[in-house]
Amino acid sequence: MDPVIQVRDLTKTYKDTHALDGVSFDIQRNSIYGFLGRNGAGKTTAMSILTAQNFPTSGSVRVFGEDPYENARVLSRVCFVRESQKYPDEANAKIALRTARMFFPNWDQDLADELVDEFQLPMKPVIKKLSRGQLSAVGVIIGLASRAEITFFDEPYLGLDAVARQIFYDRLLADYAEHPRTIILSSHLIDEIANLIERVIVIDRGRILMDQSTEEARGRATSIVGDREGVERFVGDREILHRESLGRTASVTFLGQLTPEERREAHAAGLDFAPVPLQQLIVRMTQRDQAADASAPAVTEGALR
Repeated sequence: MDPVIQVRDLTKTYKDTHALDGVSFDIQRNSIYGFLGRNGAGKTTAMSILTAQNFPTSGSVRVFGEDPYENARVLSRVCFVRESQKYPDEANAKIALRTARMFFPNWDQDLADELVDEFQLPMKPVIKKLSRGQLSAVGVIIGLASRAEITFFDEPYLGLDAVARQIFYDRLLADYAEHPRTIILSSHLIDEIANLIERVIVIDRGRILMDQSTEEARGRATSIVGDREGVERFVGDREILHRESLGRTASVTFLGQLTPEERREAHAAGLDFAPVPLQQLIVRMTQRDQAADASAPAVTEGALR
């Protein structure tokens, strides 16, 4: 194990609200992470603290083994691109990319030029006059061309249309294969990035709900479909994440996997299995967590970002 980020008992409090509630996790070198959760879960707060743009109430953060706050030695190796990225009023895309080139020692200008063409990014208009998609392209280009050892993408690509997002995903994977580094993707589009990410960290109401490899996460639950009575009888006392029915047909998603013998028994009973997509698993586990702690105070996105 080779962690480039170590977080221990990290807490961030705004008045009476815990944006982060004692979270601990590691980010390993040269891996692509999905940092996932609902709006207001605490993702942006955590990334802002990791990049020294916010301060913890308590706990510790180490990036490359050091405290990142006011640490140019660390911050020059980190790129943080966010949806709400701010630029000077007079800046255009050309100025933004030129500034980024001066800051990041691994900057690849050839890659930046190629991405400008692929995203059809206009370079002369001031950034505040660009469309949301064009503004997203500026952030994506900086994040990829920086080739920073750690790159955070905090949903800057949400403004891109489906074609442009696919360009981003393809380019990210291709460049990561040639130049491995640590990439953290925060996204609501879980199904779209599910094949990109190697590890999943799910945060919900400031707490870590899941921290495991994508492969392990996909194996956490099973969905079984068939005659309602047969499904309920087969599921028994397993921990249910979700159930729905239509007439005599029922579908139940539960935690855990079936043994080969149990699968043969289910097939013999006329029951079928369906894969549980990563997005559905995360949604169902988040709902389960909230149902188990319904008395927790409501948290708004604005309070955490």
